[in-house]
Amino acid sequence: MSDPVTALSNAVAEGPVRVAETGPHGMITLRGDLSSDAVAAAVQSATGVAVPEVRRLSSAGDRSILWMSPDEAMILVPRAEVAQIVTALTQALGTAHALVADMSDARARFRLTGEDAHLREVMVRLAPVDMDRFETGEIRRTRLAQIPVALWMPEPGAIELICFRSVAKYAFDVLTVAASSARVFAE
Repeated sequence: MSDPVTALSNAVAEGPVRVAETGPHGMITLRGDLSSDAVAAAVQSATGVAVPEVRRLSSAGDRSILWMSPDEAMILVPRAEVAQIVTALTQALGTAHALVADMSDARARFRLTGEDAHLREVMVRLAPVDMDRFETGEIRRTRLAQIPVALWMPEPGAIELICFRSVAKYAFDVLTVAASSARVFAE
């Protein structure tokens, strides 16, 4: 088996806001009723992380679960643990109506770091999200310029996002241009 590689070989753009492709990461899609006790118990058992509230993320150590919709979650884990967690989750779900799929090679992941106000302004330039109200631990599925993304703030001073691997270069380029520009809005 070959070693996993990222879409852009972990490209980095330094500037007022740092844009970095990160990875390779494990990304597992879970489709099922996230409000179901059986699904919640299976997720907790297989990952050690609780199903998050609506439009939130929950984390424990190097594992996170992103709420994507009422019937979809993205489970972020170390790449080396994907097969084990897919198997454990599938077994824990038993007969529950659900789907578990390894999406690690289908997605690209980026991390933006810098001054909080500048980070928010970068996103305002590219995505229709009210960044004045966007909180740490919150997640949004939206568009970045012309492509679908999911974005979240894991902690102050950082925004992470995932997109399809096929548009990773475009995402990196528009993020880099938006991040390299001077701030427009004053505090």
